[in-house]
Amino acid sequence: MNDTTKYLIHANITAAGVVERNDVVGAVFGQTEGLLGEEMDLRTLQDSKKVGRIDVEIESEGGRTFGEITIASGLDRVETATLAAALETIEQVGPCRAEIEVANIEDVRSAKRREVVERATEILAEFEAESMGIEDVVETVRQKARVADISEYEGLPAGPRVADSDAIVVVEGRADVLQLLKYGVKNAIAVEGTDIPESVADLTGQRTVTAFLDGDRGGDLILKELSQVGDVDFVAIAPRDRSVEDLSRGEVMTALRDKVPFETVQAAESPAHALADQAKAARTDGATTVESSPSPETETAEAAALAGGEGGTETAVTEADPETDTEEVTAPTTLSDHVEAVIGGDSGTVRLLDDDGEVIADGPASDALSLVEESEQRPRTIVLDGECTQKVVDVAAQRGVEVVVAASDGEYVKQPTSVQVRIAG
Repeated sequence: MNDTTKYLIHANITAAGVVERNDVVGAVFGQTEGLLGEEMDLRTLQDSKKVGRIDVEIESEGGRTFGEITIASGLDRVETATLAAALETIEQVGPCRAEIEVANIEDVRSAKRREVVERATEILAEFEAESMGIEDVVETVRQKARVADISEYEGLPAGPRVADSDAIVVVEGRADVLQLLKYGVKNAIAVEGTDIPESVADLTGQRTVTAFLDGDRGGDLILKELSQVGDVDFVAIAPRDRSVEDLSRGEVMTALRDKVPFETVQAAESPAHALADQAKAARTDGATTVESSPSPETETAEAAALAGGEGGTETAVTEADPETDTEEVTAPTTLSDHVEAVIGGDSGTVRLLDDDGEVIADGPASDALSLVEESEQRPRTIVLDGECTQKVVDVAAQRGVEVVVAASDGEYVKQPTSVQVRIAG
């Protein structure tokens, strides 16, 4: 294929006998000669570089020959189609009867354009992945700092405040401790299986204990063992068939907020995870105090409070991050919180935000286009639990939207430069 190639003619050949490549090439030149006039003669076209070489791939089986003919053309569309039709007039190759049928004419420039679009999309995705806004940088640093805080207590994975906290959260494994650390809970300790270590059993006798367990049979077994060898005050359960390590910040806060006294679980005589749907109704209404927290309203302090006791007497000594933004868990105010609530929670919704990060409108993800188009106020940001398609970015550009955060990336023919697309991952 040379630089002047615009189209590729693909044709299939069938011969009633065994023929070779030279036989096919000879038939193409010989039986089309003079058919379309001197200007469209194949040899003339090849000499003027308007047609490339004739490529033939054939194989024989059972006394018959099958193959494909490919011809590169620098002619225009009409002339290329005429040349392709001429190939179908060939009736004999070598000594055998043959039939040639044009399969398709490939537009080489369209294929190149597709490659350009695909590669441009990949480059853009790589660029977006490497580009961090100020909020992203701060959140990343904060999370890494929290994860770096993981330590050990008697050889078990634990948060840095387990040793001196009045309240502890008992979880199943190291990954659960890391997840809670990421959300600001620094008084969690892992039991690493259903065989409760003696050090954890002793620790529960001196602290206010919340067992925060997976919503499956494994969580029930750990709770049963823990209650036999130690003291449990409260029980928090992940959603049914979910693990603590997989929960989003909102789900962690909800589970801790909906914890129930252990006596309630004991009296129910049913698996602990079966009480998850009733936890909110069974929750007590007492106030929670947070000891030694420099900013009680932060997400970290709230996590600590939820992990501690209720009724105004128990305390959770879970140190808050001094640089943590002041915010309510149930009312996100930063972009990362909105992304966590919409995309991290698999909500299947879309949320439109104004310049201050306040919610303008929300609804099902399937109504994203109509919500953006009909919004009286211009959204600055769209958070979409779904695919960011060409239509989404087009409508976003029309309404002056600056940022689209979506769960996945679609295919774009073109992307407006005024719209920044981020993929939550």
